[in-house]
Amino acid sequence: MRDITESNSIVAIRMKEVIREKGLRQASVATKAGFTSQELNDMLNGRRIMRAADIASLINVVKDFGIDANYLFGIEKGA
Repeated sequence: MRDITESNSIVAIRMKEVIREKGLRQASVATKAGFTSQELNDMLNGRRIMRAADIASLINVVKDFGIDANYLFGIEKGA
């Protein structure tokens, strides 16, 4: 089982990948998730711990792009 810091790190890494691969602007993702640009930047760079509600907001954003929520946690289908 992962601790919160490790889980946050994985979510941040995967979220950055989604932003890059989909050609999104971090500011747009932040707005869609209900964060300021600085809040999302701090979460993605380990300066702010993501709470469960923060992660839920990010999951809702990635689902709009057809990405399974498990991807953000590093859980591959069939694993």
